[in-house]
Amino acid sequence: MTRIVHKHPLAIRWFHWINFPILTIMIWSGLLIYWAYDPYKIVIGDTVLIQFFPAWFYHWLNVPAQLARGQAWHFVFQWLFISNGILYVSYTFVSGEWRLLLPNRHSFREAWRVGLHDLHLRKTVPPQAKYNAAQRIAYSAILFMGVGSALTGYAIYKPIQFNWLTWLMGGYETARLIHFGLTIGYVLFFVIHITQVMLAGWHNFQSMITGFERKNERTETQTAA
Repeated sequence: MTRIVHKHPLAIRWFHWINFPILTIMIWSGLLIYWAYDPYKIVIGDTVLIQFFPAWFYHWLNVPAQLARGQAWHFVFQWLFISNGILYVSYTFVSGEWRLLLPNRHSFREAWRVGLHDLHLRKTVPPQAKYNAAQRIAYSAILFMGVGSALTGYAIYKPIQFNWLTWLMGGYETARLIHFGLTIGYVLFFVIHITQVMLAGWHNFQSMITGFERKNERTETQTAA
């Protein structure tokens, strides 16, 4: 027997699908800006392990010589990014969704179980409400990352006008490094999130579009057993 489980309100779905292309454009335009001065690398001794980013990467994406274009896109879409974030956070507090989203005192312990289950190293299904422990931690972290991106972004965009903010962020160079690190964090989140969505199956993905998921009670009973 199939039953309908309501999962995501319309507002949550709108904020989710609006944020995805906005953040993608912000990362892309940020790369156009970063091309003009790309000092970051991971080095051990005299050996460069990772260069962010090699010349072939820029040419592959047709990035070189598009600094002005990158700045224009970045500065326009920052307002959409911030506005969407403020509306999302406001909605979660007004609706009470934050209670389902924020980690609790058991989340960090249970997140290990979620990871082991996803890697097929643990057969027992971890506790699963609307969001499991790993999702609570990841989605909450993304919110704080968004705040960090906005603050460090303004610190490096207007270091004179917002000199106090630049100082709070540890100075221009530190703010730029944090901003870059957060961007890498978004990319890693995208990869992990999309992989988990694929592993969870079509019904889980569909619920973020329609707002509900069809559950087969016989399958659920067999899984629990």
